[in-house]
Order: sequence, then structure tokens, then C-alpha cells
Amino acid sequence: MRRLQFLTGNMGKLREAQYHFEQLGIEVVALKVDGEVPIIVEPQSDDLGSVSLAKLQQAKQFVGNDEMIMVEDSGLFVDALNGFPGVYSSNALQTIGWGGLLKLLSHLESEDPHQNQRLRSAKFKSSVCLWDGSVVIQEQGVCPGWITIHPTEGEGFGFDPVFAPYDLDDSGTALSAGISGPISTHGVPFGGIELEEKQKFSHRQRALSALVEKLRLSAEAS
Repeated sequence: MRRLQFLTGNMGKLREAQYHFEQLGIEVVALKVDGEVPIIVEPQSDDLGSVSLAKLQQAKQFVGNDEMIMVEDSGLFVDALNGFPGVYSSNALQTIGWGGLLKLLSHLESEDPHQNQRLRSAKFKSSVCLWDGSVVIQEQGVCPGWITIHPTEGEGFGFDPVFAPYDLDDSGTALSAGISGPISTHGVPFGGIELEEKQKFSHRQRALSALVEKLRLSAEAS
């Protein structure tokens, strides 16, 4: 079994990665140096792809050239806030938290739940970069949805308690605000659903699935 070292201190992200890579027989473990997640300089960029690639280049110094290593960077982009917090989501979570985000959007509330989906629209974006020992593979994923009026805590992490995804059609494609589909959380945020259900919508799931498929095809070709 090959081992993939994942640069993250977030156990939620680690579990999601393990969920995907186990189908390829790849063990995912957190990258640690002397028992600690190594410190990476946060790149200054408005583009998630550039941020994750820069982090990967830094992280490669902690592993051998032929070892697999992965970096994932994600952000919550709120339309009414011109994309804030975006690439600064981690800092925003540590400073104002999801409670502060709800306050920033408190003036955008309607008695019509479908209208709230439009007024408070947002999207989670994920960029995953992986070094497979010879080349860099990069994939991205997007999950459109909205910021709920009230939080729901439970299984999620980060801004999960206040983000609910738009419904999906039978093929798993996200629908527009206010449109009901056969695959739905019925307005429940990521924080209130199980990991298995979250995978149907997750931005990180979409990025990881695309990356896993590339690895699978590469393995079959060789």
C-alpha cells in the first residue's frame, strides 16, 4: 500500500481524503515533522490554485522526491460580500468566525426561504495539488449554495455550520437557487449532515474525486 502524506492539521479534511483514496489502496496520513505539522508560509494571492501550488512546493522539502504528498486549499466565497472571505477564509474563521459572518449578512434576510438562497448565495471552492513522486497533479472543485440564517453544528468543521448546498439533479450537477432537486439536504447546512451525505455535494469531494480518477487512469496506463 502506498502512503500519501497530506499537509493538514484539520482532522475533518484528513477524514475526507482518506475516504477517497482508500479505493486506490492508498493510505493517507497527516504530514508531520518531529510530531508536528510543519509551518508553511501563506502565499499572498487571490487565486486558490496558485496558493495550493505554492504550498505544495514548500511542503515537498519535508519528504523524499519519490514520496507522495498533497496540499488542499479551500475558501468560502460569499457573493454579497464580493467574494469575502475567499482565500482568507482560514483567517476569517479564526477572527470573526461563522458567527461574525452571520452578522455581516444579517440585513439580507427574507421570509421566503428561496429568496434567502439568492440573497445569501455563496460557494465553497477547493484546489488540491498532489506530487505523485514524478509530476504535479492539480484539480479544483466548486459547491454552490448559500449562508443559512441559523447555524447547525454537528459533524462539520470550519464554516460548515452556516453553509447549505444547492440541490443536485440525478447526475449530481448543482441546480440554481430555489430549484428543488432529487438530491438535497433540505436546507440543512453541512454542519448538520453526515460525512457520507456531504460527499454528494462537497467542493473538496469534487476536487479529490477528479484527482483520484487521474491517478487511477495513470496506474492503468502504466
